[in-house]
Amino acid sequence: AFAVFPMRRKVNRPSRLALPLIVKSLNEDGSFGISQASIVDTDEKLAERVAFVHERLGTAAIAEQYIEGRELYVAVLGNNRLRVLPVWELKFGSMGGQGARQIATEKVKHDPDYQERVGIVDGPAKDLAPEVSARLQRTAKRIYRTLKLDGYARIDFRLSADGTPYFIEANPNPEIAKSQEFATAARHDGLDYPDLLHRILALGISRAKAGASVG
Repeated sequence: AFAVFPMRRKVNRPSRLALPLIVKSLNEDGSFGISQASIVDTDEKLAERVAFVHERLGTAAIAEQYIEGRELYVAVLGNNRLRVLPVWELKFGSMGGQGARQIATEKVKHDPDYQERVGIVDGPAKDLAPEVSARLQRTAKRIYRTLKLDGYARIDFRLSADGTPYFIEANPNPEIAKSQEFATAARHDGLDYPDLLHRILALGISRAKAGASVG
């Protein structure tokens, strides 16, 4: 559940949208502008954070239902025939023990010193019931096809304590550096880094040829 708050408009929370919420820039990526203050539990804090996004980031704001739970990523590779990689998890280490919400803030994503100090790592999602893992992978494929993605993408979820997966976003150009989640999930699935890059290039060439033949 979400609502968008355009620039220079009064902030009125729709009654269907229950607190707490997480407030983000509508346009930015890489967790730009996301901190612990992004999670709001009153209408006053919501108005403050939307104003922060409008004034400091210069974009419209989106407020989404905040899901307490695990941060899971499902990488998908392919144009027509899809290969779904193992479910990956961003693990927050001791971050929650400091009274902080376990979310992928700017610091979590981009501050190596903070990552090391708190123990933030990513890796295979362990202790997932097989049916939950299968549901995540199946849902990721459906989202990929529905959004007409191709080549490669990463589908992001939050998994609540009762095992319900919530689709957060589809990232059509996720980071594919050797150390990042997409490449490490591929390696875990038997696809070494050079092979992964060759595969992505081949998919791009295949799409370009298909487009040329249609034209």
